[in-house]
Amino acid sequence: MEINLKVAEAPTRENRLGSISGYSGTLRDAAQKAGCGGLGNRERCFNQASLCNAGCAQGMVCGILDAAVVNHAPVGCTVDAIGASVVRKYLGMMLGFEPRNAQFVGTNLNENDTVFGASAKLRGAIIETYRRYHPNAIFVSTSCVSGVIGEDIKSVIEDLKPDIPIPVIPLFCEGFKSKIWATGFDMAWHALLTGIVKPPQKKTNVINFINFFGSEKRQITELFAKFGVEPLFLPAGTTVDQLSRMSESIATVSICGTLGTYLGNGLEKQYGVPYVQTLRPHGITGFEEWLRGIGKVIGKEHEVENYIALERARVLPELEKMKQQLHGIKAVVGMGPGYTFNFIRVLQELGVETIWASAWHFDPKYDKGLVVEDLDYLVKNLQMDIPFSVSDQQNFELMNVLNTLKPDIYFSRHQGTTVWALKQGTASVCVMDEYTAFGYNGTLNFASMILDAVTNRSLANNIAKRTKLPYTEWWLNQPNSTFLKKVEV
Repeated sequence: MEINLKVAEAPTRENRLGSISGYSGTLRDAAQKAGCGGLGNRERCFNQASLCNAGCAQGMVCGILDAAVVNHAPVGCTVDAIGASVVRKYLGMMLGFEPRNAQFVGTNLNENDTVFGASAKLRGAIIETYRRYHPNAIFVSTSCVSGVIGEDIKSVIEDLKPDIPIPVIPLFCEGFKSKIWATGFDMAWHALLTGIVKPPQKKTNVINFINFFGSEKRQITELFAKFGVEPLFLPAGTTVDQLSRMSESIATVSICGTLGTYLGNGLEKQYGVPYVQTLRPHGITGFEEWLRGIGKVIGKEHEVENYIALERARVLPELEKMKQQLHGIKAVVGMGPGYTFNFIRVLQELGVETIWASAWHFDPKYDKGLVVEDLDYLVKNLQMDIPFSVSDQQNFELMNVLNTLKPDIYFSRHQGTTVWALKQGTASVCVMDEYTAFGYNGTLNFASMILDAVTNRSLANNIAKRTKLPYTEWWLNQPNSTFLKKVEV
């Protein structure tokens, strides 16, 4: 299904890309079935926990400095404001903008509203948000409740146009619509593309850089300056005006294929901004291919090759020494699909063997029918196939895998799963910073991080000694594939 910016909301990943949240097999099997259309989703007879796509959608737009969010939802759904505010304050201190709470307002839907409707309440909340915060854009996000009762968000927004002289944009992110919570990213990008981005007036030397937090902003700005371009980190830390001019950029890149596919391909389709579709810049191979992809788009291939040659001479000798110390370490990886595939490749470069991989969901392809580059590379370059599951962040499945395989180390991209692995006594590293293993220095630092974790296991050992797990031996010894029963047609 193509990206369609003429409609009010983005389709789910299940419908657009054929994404799934349940699978057990191997990497090569998953890739083969994805390529021939034979990859079916599998249901669980039990779900322990997951996330909601509304959190991903609202988290993205809450990072825009001069925008506000009105969440048409019960008060419980405004819990997303807590995480958004914590992240915004942290980013403010790190990136140099005002560290304050997100401008997040909830309409506090109640039982009466579910029967009689709450359009008047929504209208009042939007007007009050504009009066109180004076934002340059307001995103009106939906919820399961407002979706179930059929609230006409678009009509309310349309009626307010004469009263509010800024963009007021619907953000359709009802949690029940998709089991793939990364759909929330697409919903946020769809709102930006349809409500904020304007046609280009000129072309600039800016590269749109889609990322989560931007911790390496300084390093990347200095790196891009060597090639005569500058990055615009999206969306956290930007203004509505900056986002409106994304169509004028020379190219778009992304730190994560899962995160960036909708916005990158949407900008390319609508405004002709090239989306650099390469391996992601983690590890040596990924970083160099990524740089070469950028160099090709901006016409700086020669400069990029010179930079790569200099950095290789500086870094590779030291990296080879570290690889000797890492040889023989066995790892389990559990992250979002983009990072799972990226970090399997990085670990392979460092001499660490991945004995199981788990992704929170699985995209058989990206937009425009493009292959998932990082998975495609792995399948072509793996020495041995890797057991692989799609677990939707189900800790009971992960604990089963760790109990069975007993790896030297576990890599996660979610604090919750890291905690449970430590409780089981597994040395663990939480890769929350998306720039972990970014480029040459990042890869060296990541190798050191692994050595630190596997040579000092006192934290995991002490936690395991003092923790009684809620899982029985019967549960932990079940074959992983038994958790997935029903095949969807």
